[in-house]
Amino acid sequence: QVQFAESGGGLVQPGGSLRLSCAASGFTFSAYNMAWYRQTPGKSREMVATSLVGGHTTYADSVKGRFTISRDNAKNTLYLQMNGLKPEDTAVYYCFRPSGANWGQGTQVTVSS
Repeated sequence: QVQFAESGGGLVQPGGSLRLSCAASGFTFSAYNMAWYRQTPGKSREMVATSLVGGHTTYADSVKGRFTISRDNAKNTLYLQMNGLKPEDTAVYYCFRPSGANWGQGTQVTVSS
């Protein structure tokens, strides 16, 4: 059974940093592209960053230069390093396998002074 467990969210001041983690299970993690999404109330989930099997990464324009996606295939874990956080980054963050349909519980990130 494909499962994701996100962690690392919290309350941070503008300009601060957080590192999100996503422990994946139930599939061969190293063989799949992975992504981070986020969602705010009343809006659809939006893609934040992707990590492709070949090593390539992509980012939404709104986070380029501030966020870094990475993965540890030995630990079946996806990461999102978030620097220079802004209030508009406030959302629930989810990791996701684009070829599947399962979502985890997400982790709340709140950027506020």
